[in-house]
Amino acid sequence: MRERITRRSLLRRSAAVAAPMIVPAWVLGRAGTAAPAPSNRIRLGLVGLGSMGLRHVKGFLEESDCDLAALCDVDATRLKEAAEVIEKARGQGSTRTFADYRELYACPDLDAVCLAVPDHWHSVVAVQAARAGLAIYGEKPLALTIAEGRAMVREVERCNVVWQTGSWQRSTWHFRHACELVRNGRIGKLQKVEVGIGPGYRIEPQPVMPVPPGFDYETWLGPAPWAPYTEKRCHWNFRWILDYSGGQVTDWGAHHIDIAQWGMNADSTGPVAVEGSGDYPSDGLWDAAVTFRFRCEYANGVVMDVYDDKADHVRFIGTDGWVRVSRGDLKTSPVALIRERFGANEVRLSGPSSQNRQGHRREFLDAVRVHGTTICPIEVGHRSATVCHLGNIAMRIGRKIRWDPQAERVIGDDTAQRMTARAMRGTWTV
Repeated sequence: MRERITRRSLLRRSAAVAAPMIVPAWVLGRAGTAAPAPSNRIRLGLVGLGSMGLRHVKGFLEESDCDLAALCDVDATRLKEAAEVIEKARGQGSTRTFADYRELYACPDLDAVCLAVPDHWHSVVAVQAARAGLAIYGEKPLALTIAEGRAMVREVERCNVVWQTGSWQRSTWHFRHACELVRNGRIGKLQKVEVGIGPGYRIEPQPVMPVPPGFDYETWLGPAPWAPYTEKRCHWNFRWILDYSGGQVTDWGAHHIDIAQWGMNADSTGPVAVEGSGDYPSDGLWDAAVTFRFRCEYANGVVMDVYDDKADHVRFIGTDGWVRVSRGDLKTSPVALIRERFGANEVRLSGPSSQNRQGHRREFLDAVRVHGTTICPIEVGHRSATVCHLGNIAMRIGRKIRWDPQAERVIGDDTAQRMTARAMRGTWTV
């Protein structure tokens, strides 16, 4: 069968032969420059237009070489709001809108998609985007379960598409500098990592409510178990319900545990044992952990303690000092470490030096142009999310679990192993 020629296939072919000739816009500086010709812009579709999705709409609008060509959401109100933002910013009234992501994927002129759907949908929409040949910016945490995360990795690599995990802290200077200090031995031998994440939330039982007009609630539930509609189940609040997410452990853990893994040089592996305890509400609508503490043991002897703390941070502790980093600051002991510079033969972690998530989007677009590797490829996103999932599993069953990070299996505990996957409702599958 003859291959169908599309913009996305042409982009991948031209990247393969002409990558050295492409100069990313951020190298030249975009301020005051003319917008690229339409044929040179990356045509992007966005799936999921809640709070994070709308941030991505506004963020990608700042990139002059990116056309927001198509939008998708199961909530007509959010779909309309995002389309109006684009029209106001660019006078672009031709952005196509869809309620079904599969119709968006079928658009032959798209090059890439940004996926910002609830966690329980991540694997399904990502696998199908990869099969459609689209470059993908996928929000964190990578997947709802370890098994689905590995399925995503396999399919993205099989389809050879660009992937950027939305763990944008890797694209900021101070997080990268903190990890470079650790990786280059500036605090001596690493012994311990502390990860503070904000506590979770609880709420009383909620009444059943009528589904709002224009909201396809059945599709929103998708592969998750059926449950009656109530307002605080959906949109932002999905994070606090275990059928759809892993609570703060995966929501913020996918950011800060990701940095811990980066600093430990553990992007392709994980802990060998995990144990801890958490307060999981037994009544009310939200059932993810409110308070929590778990410890991860790594094969090299390093331990990582993850716990609820209003002061979100990552702290690396070595034999000769420590480094503490958060979105607000970078601190070191000795204090002079913060001014350290690195030699040509030392570890340098690549990526843009942005102060926010905008550099992460820019890095993704540049990778799409040359069909290159991003700063947070899918294997990395999967490994970071896996640590979060293992923490939840150990706390929920109340005992220490042994983990084989190469085989990605729990050792000697069938109950814990079953919790690395889930049954999907209806015909949904990966």
